Amino acid sequence: MTQHEITRALPLLDAEGNLNEPGYAKTMLPRYRRADIRAGKLRIKEWDYYLINNGRFALALTVADNGYMGMDSVSLLDFEEGWEITTSPMSLLPLGKLRMPETSVRGDVRHGGKRHALAFENDGSGRRVLTAQMENFGPAGALSAQIELSDPPAESMVICTPFDKKGHFYFNQKINCLRAAGEVSYGGRIYRFDPEESFAVLDWGRGVWTYHNTWYWGSASGAVDGAPFGWNIGYGFGDCSAATENMLFHNGKAHKLSRVNFHIPGGEKDFLSPWTFDSDDGRFTMDFVPVLDRASCTDLKLIKSDQHQVFGRFTGTAILDDGTEIRVKDFPGFAEKVENKW
Repeated sequence: MTQHEITRALPLLDAEGNLNEPGYAKTMLPRYRRADIRAGKLRIKEWDYYLINNGRFALALTVADNGYMGMDSVSLLDFEEGWEITTSPMSLLPLGKLRMPETSVRGDVRHGGKRHALAFENDGSGRRVLTAQMENFGPAGALSAQIELSDPPAESMVICTPFDKKGHFYFNQKINCLRAAGEVSYGGRIYRFDPEESFAVLDWGRGVWTYHNTWYWGSASGAVDGAPFGWNIGYGFGDCSAATENMLFHNGKAHKLSRVNFHIPGGEKDFLSPWTFDSDDGRFTMDFVPVLDRASCTDLKLIKSDQHQVFGRFTGTAILDDGTEIRVKDFPGFAEKVENKW
């Protein structure tokens, strides 16, 4: 499959609100401006999602302005004990009032309510500070967290994907292999993230989507023989004929993959049995043993979100651009299938 790489800085959108150049980049070359969008404010979606994982427990933080609905979300997952708690306060009609940054390179995100507050601080130096406070997080009461991310890689996955509808697009960056240090306090326990073994991924997205979509996404970050290593894989979202979002990351450099296939057991309904993954270029072959399914389903007919974010461990091989084979065993990460109508 042909993969078109964007190699020059340019405005993301043209005068009609369509992508100037569909494809992928390894740095933030396309320039997003909310004012260039030609769709109504109700249809614009902007979000920052961070996942911090060490294979034993994980923390996920989200701030999203989805036009008609805003969301602040906190998830704490304990893989050894087999539980997860997700609490996601909603707000009505933010319509851009969250003032989400127009670039991932710098800019702070802050939002909250009467009993919670989230902040993602990013001064452009490469250091990010994430804080979360939520009084009514779960059965054991309040949660507080402070995490510092460092050592951003030189290259990441940047994708510009059109839809088969004018003025609709998906602009996304995944930054894998961020070193994470900090702690989460919940239920009288402290969950500490050690930067030697804890890694984060940032899912930074802006766009105008069509109403009904099903996508597949997988991500992993860690270290192999002391070098940061991970990947971003996925499909099903928009017109991927110019490029896929499949990419390996090794020691700060990105290595482009073609098409990756997710094989989910039981007709894509048995999420806790072992999965397999392969690519049409033969460079990505993985077995995946699930540990925990962070599942949620909201079906209000006109609005629907059916999510299965499955955490577990990968074992297999990945081949870099120069032919170097990287082997992983019990490598922590996740894979998901999500259907949305919104």
